[in-house]
Amino acid sequence: MAKSYSRYEYETSPRKLEPDYNVPKRNPPKKKNTAKRNVSKKKQKELKRKKIRTTLYVLIAFAIVFLVSYRNAKIDENFAVVQSLKENLESVEKENAQLEVSIESSLNLKNIEQQAKSLLGMQKLTSKQTEYIELPKTDYIEPAAENVVIEEEKGFFEKVGDFVFGLFK
Repeated sequence: MAKSYSRYEYETSPRKLEPDYNVPKRNPPKKKNTAKRNVSKKKQKELKRKKIRTTLYVLIAFAIVFLVSYRNAKIDENFAVVQSLKENLESVEKENAQLEVSIESSLNLKNIEQQAKSLLGMQKLTSKQTEYIELPKTDYIEPAAENVVIEEEKGFFEKVGDFVFGLFK
């Protein structure tokens, strides 16, 4: 018996008509061919191996990319450390140069005299305090009467060799 379609269709495609009965599907008879099964199993194993290989290659590629990016990150960190150390070095060198200039300016003769008078209570020498000494112009250095021979210390094998040669003399 056919179905009645009295409702309005809103879609643009018409409905498919279904038969009132179900047609049984026939399954083709199974052939028992062991050669095809073995071939298909071999193909399946090969496919599994190929999938495993490709997965392994992808993992290796990912690991290489990860290692390269990690190495670059470490290089960037070390570069930042080097740059900060260079900045510190520059500031210390500037401070050192300023200290050298201040030390040189404070080491003139007038400043030294003034500090010696004020801090240490020193005074300039008068002519009464100056004493002159005359030294004879003879040479006080005497030449060595003996020749000094310095022997180098011999190694173990040289000592053993000398001992053996001494026995045969």
